[in-house]
Amino acid sequence: MAPSTPARSSASSLPDVSVSTAKPSTVKTDVLVLGVRTDDDAADLAPTLALLGFTGEKGQVVVAPGGEATKAGTVVAVGLSEEPDAEELRRAAASGVRAAIRLKASTTALALQPAGADDVVAVAEGALLGAYRYEAYKTKASDDDARLGAVTVLSAFGRQSTVVDAVEHAAVVARATALARDWVNTPPGDLRPPAFADQIAEVAGRQPVKVSVWDERRLEKEGCGGILGVGAGSEAPPRLVRLSYEPRKAVTHLALVGKGITFDSGGLSIKSGSGMQTMKIDMAGAAAVVAATLAIAELGLPVKVTAFACLAENMPSGSATRPGDVLIMRSGSTVEVHNTDAEGRLVLADGLSLAVEAGADRIVDVATLTGACVVALGERTTGVLGNDDALSDAILDAARTTGESMWPLPIVEEMKSAVTSSKIADIRQHNPKPYGGTLFAAAFLREFVGDTPWAHLDIAGPSFNDGGEHGYTPSGGTGVSVRTLVRLASDLASGD
Repeated sequence: MAPSTPARSSASSLPDVSVSTAKPSTVKTDVLVLGVRTDDDAADLAPTLALLGFTGEKGQVVVAPGGEATKAGTVVAVGLSEEPDAEELRRAAASGVRAAIRLKASTTALALQPAGADDVVAVAEGALLGAYRYEAYKTKASDDDARLGAVTVLSAFGRQSTVVDAVEHAAVVARATALARDWVNTPPGDLRPPAFADQIAEVAGRQPVKVSVWDERRLEKEGCGGILGVGAGSEAPPRLVRLSYEPRKAVTHLALVGKGITFDSGGLSIKSGSGMQTMKIDMAGAAAVVAATLAIAELGLPVKVTAFACLAENMPSGSATRPGDVLIMRSGSTVEVHNTDAEGRLVLADGLSLAVEAGADRIVDVATLTGACVVALGERTTGVLGNDDALSDAILDAARTTGESMWPLPIVEEMKSAVTSSKIADIRQHNPKPYGGTLFAAAFLREFVGDTPWAHLDIAGPSFNDGGEHGYTPSGGTGVSVRTLVRLASDLASGD
């Protein structure tokens, strides 16, 4: 019997968040998170904090009894620079909330002295993202199983309707990020393509979003040879999920395409055992574009969004695609396969062709595509490549605003000839050289977008954190690019 996915969702169990003009000394809460920029910020607690070794260094966290300085039973002091930016406030809020969770607090107030509306939103975001925990498969309670019920951001701007609305906006995006994290963290046996498609359809049904799912028969009818070729070796057939959000008076049409390889064994070009260990993450791109689309719809942004989640399981078997095979893609182009472990670009190619057919003004794809991008940019930075500088710049601007680390990379001219160097097909699937893998993969994808402005986000590094938590990033799935995509849609809606 196939395992069933637990019903508990981390996304739906994030704490409630609100804004209040209450003072740190009078707010009623279990734990007060107090940002300390100068000695004056914690003057009443200074002797106690000094005894605990608190120096006020940026990022330092110390837990102290509230005493007479506040009505909170416990104070979590967090060191801040004198003029923290939004990203520092996000990370400080997350650190404080994690400390509150360890203290088994039900309510937490954050007094990080936000200097404006954007800072208030950053504190709320950090608190919610830092509260995320994935416990769907835990059957025994532990000391770390306490759930934080409510977070209050203390701010002089707390009565401004624009601030309240912005915090609610942040909560929507945080829940979407948590949803993407949940999917990435789910064991691969419980999230094979048909199951993933069903879950997407179920969640999308709660928003004003139309959903259509193409099974293997429809994929064959529609000529999606890339998705079918990658999924050919698995007993769990591939799927393509299309989401359509069509608000009235939309100002533009944005298409999002996500790589959804629910498990990547490498196919017949099989990975090593250690190389497969975290390959449940290879659907992080699909998780991100779906979650972002749902958040855009829930926020009611006046941007038409068409999203394609290209789902397949890359497995070795007698029916698997072989190196040397030629696939006929949705676009009609033929592709010679050289390495079945370079499968993501094949499913994305079909999704990109469909995005072009949908008439999108701009296309963004998101994928855990190349290990070469991790070599180039490390484990915390997304590579951004594309055919349109304005779109790439808009994405990089959105990423800076949200605090997600992204960096532009070029698609150099020599990659064009490499991509078209197959002697028996239109396009070669894999780089003939051992370097420039990220650039070659992007050049391959470019073949399927025509003249439509397009950007490719390679999230191979930052999609999964296999180390300890840092800032508001948990261990495991990170939900990277969800916040940037929603911000991009918001910027497009406002004409930026």
